[in-house]
Amino acid sequence: MRGREVEVEATNIAHGGFGVARLDGRVIFVAEAIPGERVLARISDDSKKSFWWADTVEVLEASPHRRPHLWAEADVSRDPAIRPGGADFGHIVPEHQRALKAHVLTDSLKRMARIERDVEVEAVEGPADGGGWRTRERLHVAEDGTVGPYAARSHKVIKVADLPLGTAELRELAPIGDKMPDLAGVEVQVLAPSVGGARLIVGTQSPSAIRERVGDREFRVDDAGFWQVHAAAPLTLTRAVQDAIDDALFDPKAANLDLYGGVGLLAAAVGDKFGPSTRITSVESDAAATEHAYENLADWLGAQAVTARVEHWVRGLAEASALEKSRLEAATVVLDPPRSGAGREVLEALAAVRPAQLVYVACDPVAFARDAGLLAGLGYELAGLRAFDLFPSTHHVEAVGAFVRA
Repeated sequence: MRGREVEVEATNIAHGGFGVARLDGRVIFVAEAIPGERVLARISDDSKKSFWWADTVEVLEASPHRRPHLWAEADVSRDPAIRPGGADFGHIVPEHQRALKAHVLTDSLKRMARIERDVEVEAVEGPADGGGWRTRERLHVAEDGTVGPYAARSHKVIKVADLPLGTAELRELAPIGDKMPDLAGVEVQVLAPSVGGARLIVGTQSPSAIRERVGDREFRVDDAGFWQVHAAAPLTLTRAVQDAIDDALFDPKAANLDLYGGVGLLAAAVGDKFGPSTRITSVESDAAATEHAYENLADWLGAQAVTARVEHWVRGLAEASALEKSRLEAATVVLDPPRSGAGREVLEALAAVRPAQLVYVACDPVAFARDAGLLAGLGYELAGLRAFDLFPSTHHVEAVGAFVRA
């Protein structure tokens, strides 16, 4: 069946940005199909009995929310094998992109956590068309020296004329029109940090420190290290985390935690809101990030940065002294886990010491919903939820949930 073309109607949107259709009782997940559309789809993967994957090759009845693709090379008129990845919602008007993301988030919470909660995905500062926001881009060098992104769901390098999701500074430096035959197989990262100008990282060259400005504060970070990709994301998340914390439950002398803390962005958000005496420990597995966090958190006497895997470090909470346990019980915990979420081991270890509140920053709605369900079973209710469109023209969405003891 692979390669067969079929007419289907998308009736829903699935996590991952795929339209959901049915064919002879089987679910078909169709890339580039908007709910309400009838499309001609080409089966790309038929290895599962219960569902298949497909690509839209022609739109037969278009949604009123469809627009010309933001990235010309990713348009449905091109063969799926040569459409670049990374802009899978670029064919949808931005307002409807956000509506679809809100649906996936609320539906995930309902199905996986039995939590009924409406949420609006909020637009953030940036171009209204959903482009011009990326400050980091990964490109690859093909065997013939062509520099470009990978095709969607592939490791095939695609030649493109532009990178419309990138900021103007990033697009100007990106070597997409160049040939690099001596670097075949190498990755090229393009960065446009908020301080110091754009730069390239070619292959595995040694990292160097750069600075990123967030409001009135600057953060030291490795150029190849983790930093939020959207130009407006660091400040947006800083304010969202500050707003999510219940001031009445916050104790600056408690054993407050910033888990998966990176270079200390969100620990600094807490410290900036509650003052220089704030006590907070940032835990991060990347030693280079922790080293930068020491510098970035120097304004708070009670702040410290620890290099450790969070799932290992939290096991030690059960062995804390009686005094420390009382401080943990009064604590505010901020979590910003990877896409896979925090998971049962981490959440059970935290719930065992009964912190006053948790603020959970999530970039995957399904992992967040799973963990929200786990927290509900551990005695924490979802007290507040906001979502932000930090990845316009893609299916990704960022959520910030506030949890308190029920």
